[in-house]
Amino acid sequence: MAIGPTPLGALTALVPCIPMFISTWETYHTHTLYLGVFNGPTEGLIIASLIMLISAAYGAHVWRLPIADLVGYKSLLGTASVLDLWAPILIVSLCLAHIPDCVLNVYRARRAKGLPFLPVLLEWTPLVIFTGSLCAWLGSPWSALLKDNHLTLLCLTLSFVFGRMTTKIILAHLTRQPFPYWTVLLAPLIGGAVLVNLPRLGFPAVSAHVEHRYLQAYFVFATAVYFRWAVKVIDAICTFLDINCLTIPKDKYSLPKEQQNSVGTKVDGRDVANGKAA
Repeated sequence: MAIGPTPLGALTALVPCIPMFISTWETYHTHTLYLGVFNGPTEGLIIASLIMLISAAYGAHVWRLPIADLVGYKSLLGTASVLDLWAPILIVSLCLAHIPDCVLNVYRARRAKGLPFLPVLLEWTPLVIFTGSLCAWLGSPWSALLKDNHLTLLCLTLSFVFGRMTTKIILAHLTRQPFPYWTVLLAPLIGGAVLVNLPRLGFPAVSAHVEHRYLQAYFVFATAVYFRWAVKVIDAICTFLDINCLTIPKDKYSLPKEQQNSVGTKVDGRDVANGKAA
């Protein structure tokens, strides 16, 4: 859509993270992955694919053309383009089409078990920290990340940060552990928000070069921590189950010879083993 490194581009990158977290939180409590009538894995991906196809066929500039030129109703729509309405579309879709169903499903699951509902809303703390820190960082008048076109690096970094947040919840769900409220990868995100807002605390502002170097270091740190944790978790699970990560050992799917000789089949309704009627 050629949004580029703008606040709208950052919003477009952030918004999909929120329903992913909420759905993972929902699954933790309901033990079921519900997908509403309108959801990200189906309708969301279809819409994203259609947007890319339209951009490929007609050029990304079409999203800046007046909608009224295509559908009419110029008196109502004026010169508004899709990009003019993009932020409200994202936010309204999130707040009305996704979050309410997730919250309702968790409420019903807790009520069915006779458990209070309000305390589990505190489990949104990691998401609040993630979203709040990112908004404080990019929304700071002293931040140069968007102006200097570093949104891609930021998104790559946050993919590991958010990835660990959600996979920790999934792991806690599968292993019946308490809900994880924290990951060390959130600490540098808070640090970045504080760093670019130092003038609010009476300190001089850091340069754009320092901010960029901080983000690069954050990316290296997040990548190393995430993959170390991922390998550790995968190794622990595979060791416990006595399986390999990417392959299935032959002795796990082939029967011993003595069992192969006794495997039976059915012929005309009769169980047959080794050519004899069982």
